[in-house]
Formats: sequence, C-alpha cells, structure tokens
Amino acid sequence: MKVPSPGESITEVEIATWLVEDGDYVEKDQAIAEVDSDKATLELPAEASGTITLKAEEGDAVEVGAVVCLIDTSATKPEGDVSTEEKKEETPKAEAPKVTAEAKTYATGTASPAAKKILSEKRIDTASISGTGKDGRVTKEDAINAVPSMGTPTGGSRGTSRSKMSMLRRKVAERLVEAKNTTAMLTTFNEVDMSPIFALRKEYKETFKAKHGVGLGFMSFFTLAVVRALKMYPAVNSMIDGKEMLSYDFCDISIAVSGPKGLMVPVMRNVENLSFRGVEAEVKRLAIRARDGQITVDEMTGGTFTISNGGVFGSMLSTPIINPPQSGILGMHNIVERPVAINGNIEIRPIMYVALSYDHRIIDGKESVGFLVAVKEALENPIEILMNNDVKKALEL
Repeated sequence: MKVPSPGESITEVEIATWLVEDGDYVEKDQAIAEVDSDKATLELPAEASGTITLKAEEGDAVEVGAVVCLIDTSATKPEGDVSTEEKKEETPKAEAPKVTAEAKTYATGTASPAAKKILSEKRIDTASISGTGKDGRVTKEDAINAVPSMGTPTGGSRGTSRSKMSMLRRKVAERLVEAKNTTAMLTTFNEVDMSPIFALRKEYKETFKAKHGVGLGFMSFFTLAVVRALKMYPAVNSMIDGKEMLSYDFCDISIAVSGPKGLMVPVMRNVENLSFRGVEAEVKRLAIRARDGQITVDEMTGGTFTISNGGVFGSMLSTPIINPPQSGILGMHNIVERPVAINGNIEIRPIMYVALSYDHRIIDGKESVGFLVAVKEALENPIEILMNNDVKKALEL
C-alpha cells in the first residue's frame, strides 16, 4: 500500500498511530493507521483483505506515494480470528504507561567538613550536590561551585517529559509565526451588550430546536453580523496576492474549533446565502466532524475571514492571530454581567468584549473600526438589522 495524497500541495505525511500490529489479518476498508498531514489527521483504510506487514514506524515522515505496508492477499483469515475492531470492543485497551524522563539522580556521598560548612552557609542540601570526590564524596571545591536553586527545595518530583509534536501542530506553529512575521497585524476592540440576543434566545430557542433539530446559539448571530459587515467593508474580505489585492464577492467563514488533535479551522461556504438555521446546522456538522477526527483537508481549505470563540474556554479578552492568507479574524469572548451606563443610569447587562485583528497593509484603521462597530450594531439590534423586523420568518418558525 502506498500513501494516498490527502490533498493538493501536500507532499508528505507522518504516521501518527498504527491501529494494527505487524502480522495481523486485516479486512478491506478497515482503518489500519492514522496519518498526520500539515492540515489534518486522516485514517488510512486497508486497500484489500490479508495479512499486513508494516514498513514504517510511528513518527516516521513518509512521502506521498511511498509504500508504508504490504498486504498478502493470498492469506486466509485464521479460524476463530476476530477483527481488530472486534478485539477493541471485547478487550479493554490497557492504559499506556506514562512516559516521563527521570529526574537527575545525585550522588549521596558524604561531604567534607569544609564542604558542609560552605553548603550550610549557602543553604544548599548536601544530597542535592553531585560529588566529584572518591565514592561520590562532596569536596570543598564542589561546595564552592554549587549554585543555590531559585526556590526552596521541597523534595518533590522534578521530572520532565518530552514528546514529539505532531505534523499538524508543527504546521500550526509555523503558520502562527508566519502570520506574526509577515503581516502588519493590529487589533481593535469593542464591547457588545448581549441583552437583545439573550431575550431572543430565551423566547425562541426551544421552538427553534424543536423545529430544526439544532440549538439557536450565538454563532449564527455573530456569523450573519460578520457577513453584513464584510459587505459594508469589502477590504476586510480581501487578501494580498503578490502586488495585488484579491477581493471576494462571497463570504467563506472559517470557524476555529478545538479537536482531539488540536485546533481545526473548517470553513462554512457561501455563508451570505445561509439563514440562522443554515448557519447553526453547518456549525454543528463541522464541529462534530472535527471532534470525531473526520474533517477533511478540503473542508479546511480556503476561507475569506475567520471567527474564533475563545469565550467557550472562559477567555475575557485576547488578540486573535490572523489565519493567513486572510486579512481579518474576529475574536469572541465570555459573557459577563457588568455595570454599564444606560441613559444616565447604572444597569447590569451581559457584556461580551470582541476583538478584530486585521492586516494593516490593506485594511485601514477607519475600515477596521467601522467593521467592528457594524458587527456591534447588528448584535445589539438583531431584530431590525439581522431579521428585517420579522423574527419568525428569519428563524423559519
């Protein structure tokens, strides 16, 4: 079996996990390995039934088209043998032993009287010094060269662990550094009074879920508010291509979601044509696929603007990093009841801080601030601006 191409521009993958062992009998289309590319983690299915011989180790980087295993199709399934999947169900998987690097073991030899005096003055435990004298004896020179630790010795574990970063995580790291180094990134902030959206969700969320099978969340409001703002400020829906600015007349919105292999950024296509129900259904579909590790490279390719919701993890405020080659990203945060001035009176309102990071090379400050204000206006007056004063029609109830 050769490594299939996971997508355009991908030249190599990394064997993340073998799901079978060398010499196992596998069935056709059975998942035999998980492979990491720089964009996603994918399952590798067996191309035929037979006995498998592995040709690559876990952690190996292999080129697309390279042979990773052999399958002897002439082999017959052993009598009474069960598939690997059945074995998984029948036999609880033993917990993998935790691998930690051993803490440095210090010599426990005695110390000379002079060394003891020096160590006592430095308030250093003799047992923490590696002696160079006979049988590990701590000499006066060892004591003079000893450096006190920065903290109080407690005798607790000081072990460390080291693990290889996945290809996906390494690529994410490269792209984040690239975004910081190659864009003139700035961030502008604002706050949103979420009271109107709270009131709408309280009144209609049960009916909406019963009718459409998905919840009425915040993402649909934010996504549709972003689409409106992108139409008002097309520079934010653009990106630099060489010496040209490439603008789009459609809105493909990337949404940052947390998956088992790390951050995933699937794309909702042509969101300008989606309703509240359409956005919520697509967000749910993509989030489930990301969670289950089924997201494909094509589903994460493209995107003209990104929305990231750090609020689900409790973030109050952050400066999201642009997802290149895009020029803008909107950061949502947690909603906290805060005292605000309303018509000269202090009231408690559910407030969310929002942040727009943008590439100043093609987006001016006036456009960036105007964009975020347009998002704020739509969220604080959703019935008029996002629903055209007809809530039931907008929610398809």
